[in-house]
Amino acid sequence: MSTEVLTTEAPRGSMRVAERGARETANKTAIRRQYVNFSFYKARPEWRLLDDATKQQGKQEFITAVDEFQGRLEDGKLLVQTYSLVGLRTNADFMTWRIGYELDPVQEMTARINHTGLGRYLETTQSFLSMTKRSTYIDKEHPTHVEDRLHVVPGKGKYLFIYPFVKTRPWYMLPHDERQGMMDEHIKVGSKYTSVKLHTTYSFGLDDQEFVVAFETDEPSDFLDLVQELRETKASMYTLRDTPMYTCRQMSLEECLNALG
Repeated sequence: MSTEVLTTEAPRGSMRVAERGARETANKTAIRRQYVNFSFYKARPEWRLLDDATKQQGKQEFITAVDEFQGRLEDGKLLVQTYSLVGLRTNADFMTWRIGYELDPVQEMTARINHTGLGRYLETTQSFLSMTKRSTYIDKEHPTHVEDRLHVVPGKGKYLFIYPFVKTRPWYMLPHDERQGMMDEHIKVGSKYTSVKLHTTYSFGLDDQEFVVAFETDEPSDFLDLVQELRETKASMYTLRDTPMYTCRQMSLEECLNALG
């Protein structure tokens, strides 16, 4: 039925339809999902052999390139957080955590930094791509976490622990109620460690893993105890892979690059 007929025959009804449509559109806008990317970089040994002036110019070009893509997500920009892994990992020196509503800026930013003086001496040793999504499980301890899953707010802790996560196929064959019961135990353990904030994002079909999990905290020891306790939950029997694990220290991009030597 055309809009004109609806307007002529039932103006009040059409207004209600329009209002409902407006509300639905507003809701879709409010819960817009985000793309999330964790990229790990390592400087080649040749970088440290360059003279100081060349290295300084290369680092400044890199910082300028990153700054060009930072801004409001609604304007097609990215939220970028940076972390150093110097001394904590042998295959990565620093990491960028990028969040946005579109994938194009992620690729465009990567292409831009590849052309900088520093970019020519960097290797991307690992990159995880994921998206935000509502969980299929109910967090009875913290019901508000349902909406938190759709919008990542990073940068609250000194340390960030990241790893890809894959469940076994038998997990998905279990009845939902049985899985929910095991997740209740899992969530209960997590709720004991209030200093640790969890970010769960989803990679089904986008990358090799099924999930990317990231934990923020000021206390690495709390995260260690949390992971050890989670190993004793029933749900852990259905973990196929949860490595490699990365320990990252939040720093400004300038600090991350100065640590390269």
